[in-house]
Amino acid sequence: MKNFNKLFIAAALCVSSSAFAQNNNAVVDKIVKEATENSQLQTLAHELFDGIGPRLVGTPQYDQAGKWALDKYKGWGITAKQEKWGDWRGWERGISHIDMVYPRVHSIEGTQLAWSPGMKAAVTAETVILPDVADSAAFAKWLPAVKGKFVMISMNPVSGRPDDNWKEFALQESIDKMKAERGAQTEAWRNRVKKTGYNGRTLPVALEKAGAAGIITNYWSQGFGVDKIFAAYTKTIPTVDIALEDYGLLYRLTEKNEKPRITIHTESKELGPKATFNVIGEIKGSEKPNEYVMLSAHFDSWDGGTGATDNGTGTLTMMEAMRILKKVYPKPKRTILVGHWASEEQGLNGSRAFVEDHPEIVANLQALFNQDNGTGRVVNISGQGYAKAGDFISKWLEVVPDTIRHQIKTNFPGTPGGGGSDFASFVAVGAPGFSLGSNSWSYGNYTWHTNRDTYDKVVFDDLRSNAILTAILVYMASEDPNKFPRDKATGENGQPIKWPEQGKANRHGGFE
Repeated sequence: MKNFNKLFIAAALCVSSSAFAQNNNAVVDKIVKEATENSQLQTLAHELFDGIGPRLVGTPQYDQAGKWALDKYKGWGITAKQEKWGDWRGWERGISHIDMVYPRVHSIEGTQLAWSPGMKAAVTAETVILPDVADSAAFAKWLPAVKGKFVMISMNPVSGRPDDNWKEFALQESIDKMKAERGAQTEAWRNRVKKTGYNGRTLPVALEKAGAAGIITNYWSQGFGVDKIFAAYTKTIPTVDIALEDYGLLYRLTEKNEKPRITIHTESKELGPKATFNVIGEIKGSEKPNEYVMLSAHFDSWDGGTGATDNGTGTLTMMEAMRILKKVYPKPKRTILVGHWASEEQGLNGSRAFVEDHPEIVANLQALFNQDNGTGRVVNISGQGYAKAGDFISKWLEVVPDTIRHQIKTNFPGTPGGGGSDFASFVAVGAPGFSLGSNSWSYGNYTWHTNRDTYDKVVFDDLRSNAILTAILVYMASEDPNKFPRDKATGENGQPIKWPEQGKANRHGGFE
C-alpha cells in the first residue's frame, strides 16, 4: 500500500506539473509582447550609463544611481528601498591630465586608479623602470633612486595585438615565437617583482614611502586599446594606469636612457566613511507572501568605463523584468523581490550582508536568478548542485519561446558555485540561487573591468531576450504549486558533493 501511495503521488505531481506548464501561455505571451513592443532598455541604459556613469562603491555616483533606481521603481508602481548594510571609503574621481613633455610633447592616454589620492598641483618628473635586482637587499639599496620620479612597475608587453589578430594574419612560426617571448618575459617580470621582496599590493606602498612622485602601471586586457582599471594602494601619491601604446613608448624611451619626463595632475576627493546599501524592490505575493522568488544583479561597478556590461546589463535585465512583471502579473502567488547588490566587486559583500540580515527570506526562497557576465544572451544554466534542480528548471523553461530556449544549455544537477557573482552568496547557505550564464561578446578582454565598458558595447536584442527569459522564469517559479527542494546532489561515491563555505560580508571596507 505504501508503494502504491508513492506511485500515486508521483503520478499526480507529473500531471499537475504538465497542466501547470500548459496553463501559463497567456501570461507568457503578455510578457513577450510587453518586452518587445514597449522595451525601456535603451532609455534605462542611457540614463544609467551615460547620465550617472560608473557606480564604484563609496562614490556619490553610486548613491545617485540608487536614488535613480528608486524613482524608476516608484514610477512603475513597485515598492523599493535603499537598505543600508555597512559603510565604505568615500571617494570621488576628478579630472586627470597626463602628458609627456620631453623628449617631445605628447598627450598620454591614462586613468587614475580607483581610490587614488588627489594631487594639490601638477607634478613634472622623469620616469624610471622597476629594476631587475639580485634580491631584496639590492632593491633596498636602489630605493632612494625613486625620489621625485614616476616609477613604472608593469611589464612592457611583447605585442599590443590580441591573439586572435595574430591567429588571423601571422605565420605559425611568428605566432610560436611571439608566444615563447611573451611567456619568458612574463615569467622574468614576475621574478623581477618577487626579488624586490614585495608584491603587487605592497610594492607601490614601498615606493611611496621612498619618495616616488607617483606610480605608473599598465594592466593590458589583451585587446586593442583596452586596459583593466582596479584600485590604487598608495595613500599620498597618484597611481595611474597608462594605455599600452603610451606605456610602451615611455618604457622604450626610459630603457634607452632618453630620460623622458611626464606631467601628471589627477584630482580626486576623499569623502570619509559613506553608507553603502543594496536596492531592494518588492511585488507582494497574494497567496504565499512569505515565500520568495528573487531577481539578482550587482549594482556597483569599477569606474574605468561606465560599468555598462559589468554589471549594468544585468541590472537593466532585472529592472526591465520587474517592470514587465508588475504590468502583466501584478498579483504573484509568491512575493517577488529584486536585489541590486553593492560591493560585489570587492567580494560579494552586499549579497552576503543580505543573506546574513534576512534569514527568513533565505529560508523561504523558492529560487533566485542572477545575471552578471556581460551583454550576451543567456546560454547556460546550471543546477548548482541541487538534486532536483533539473525537474524544476526544465519545467519552468518549457514555456519560454523556443527562439530563446533552444540556445540554452543546462547542466543538472551541476556543482555549487563558490564565488564569481552574487548567486554564490545564497548557494553557500543552501538556498537555490542560479546563474544565468551569458554568451561572451569578448567580455573577458574587452569589457570586464575595463576602460571600454560603455553604452556602445550593449547588444539590446540579447538584453531583451534576457529580460523575457528572466520574467518568465520568475513567473513560473512564483506560480509553481511545489516548493523547490533543497536536497543536495551526491557524487560518484554516493556522498554529498562538497559545498562551498559561507563568506562573511565586509561591512567597513576600503580603509585598509
